[in-house]
Amino acid sequence: MTVQIDQTDKRILELLIQNGRMSYVDIGKELNLSRVAVRERVHDLQKRGVIERFTVVVNSEKVGKSVSAFFEVDCEPKSLVEVAENLAENASVASCYQMTGPSTLHMHVLVDDFQSLEKFINEELYAFEGITRVESHILLRRFKSRSGLKL
Repeated sequence: MTVQIDQTDKRILELLIQNGRMSYVDIGKELNLSRVAVRERVHDLQKRGVIERFTVVVNSEKVGKSVSAFFEVDCEPKSLVEVAENLAENASVASCYQMTGPSTLHMHVLVDDFQSLEKFINEELYAFEGITRVESHILLRRFKSRSGLKL
């Protein structure tokens, strides 16, 4: 269900996407609104599910996760949900999506090094019943990475 937002809500969201720690006072100054009005709008956006959560984006390389890999995983249809839910619980899996096209699941994995990647593939990924094909792609260089929706 689509939620209607006005230009003020859209601008609040744009400011929070740029800096999720921006205070209601600073947002209010930017938009010529009171702190209370901004707070009420943000709470309403949360209540309506437009804002799912506030979070921190961690630079994976700075915390030792230097290998970033993307996987395309085909599963038997009856095993898809179970495989996806189990993989989603793995700490190395940054994201896991069901996709259309030749691959059923698309995953992003972050690990310390290539030995850890090999261990993940052999001991975690290949251990699941129902996986019929795995294709991997190693990230060489990131040109753009964005969290959240650009309005």
